[in-house]
Amino acid sequence: MTQFKQDDVKNAKSALVVSAHSADFVWRAGGAIAKHTQAGYAVHIVCLSFGERGESAKLWRKGNMSEEIVKASRREEAMAAADILGATVEFFDMGDYPLRGDKESLFRLADVYRRVQPHFVLTHSLKDPYNYDHPMATHLAQEARIIAQAEGYKPGETIVGAPPVYCFEPHQPEQCEWKPDVLLDITDVWDKKYQAIQCMAGQEHLWEYYTRVAQQRGVQAKRNVGITSTKNIVYGEGYQSIFPRVTEDLA
Repeated sequence: MTQFKQDDVKNAKSALVVSAHSADFVWRAGGAIAKHTQAGYAVHIVCLSFGERGESAKLWRKGNMSEEIVKASRREEAMAAADILGATVEFFDMGDYPLRGDKESLFRLADVYRRVQPHFVLTHSLKDPYNYDHPMATHLAQEARIIAQAEGYKPGETIVGAPPVYCFEPHQPEQCEWKPDVLLDITDVWDKKYQAIQCMAGQEHLWEYYTRVAQQRGVQAKRNVGITSTKNIVYGEGYQSIFPRVTEDLA
């Protein structure tokens, strides 16, 4: 599944995932994607780059490689993972290490917002001293959201409302000043997430690491619903919200 059309959101809720590299959405938000597609959401993923320079060491070590060969491999992996998770995916091919945006890429992403009309957005942490591509993706996602809300941008189109934006877990949260305020139970879709993880052959060294992360967040989620709860939470994902939640009910 690679194409997202406006018809996809006419009869369903929708979500947008902005991923710096082609594997990020799998490690950090695969459970959320699978859980919401299973619930009937149309989830669309934008991979800003393939991670061809900095995220594909295993492929480069094989020798006789080029960026185009690596990109093709990473595209194939991401498409297979998105298909398992039930989402659509597109690739901006903006390059990585460094990832840089311009006005054209902002407008392109704003157009995706207009097309998808997301009910929520998932992207990276606001800070990451280990990988500057990640916060760059977040800033692009944030600014494109603002452009898509502007009445004067392509007048006559349906503007975007105010979808909540959730930052998914970075590799080293403490150094990224990331603190989860949402713990999502992904136990019922863990098998799908792990199948998607296994598509990422270029980064096999991360498979078990992100399994442990999911188990840790599952333990924390179980603790936060109360130890007397009969809810069986084994795997979870953490998210940090950017905007305050507006509600009439604090329960």
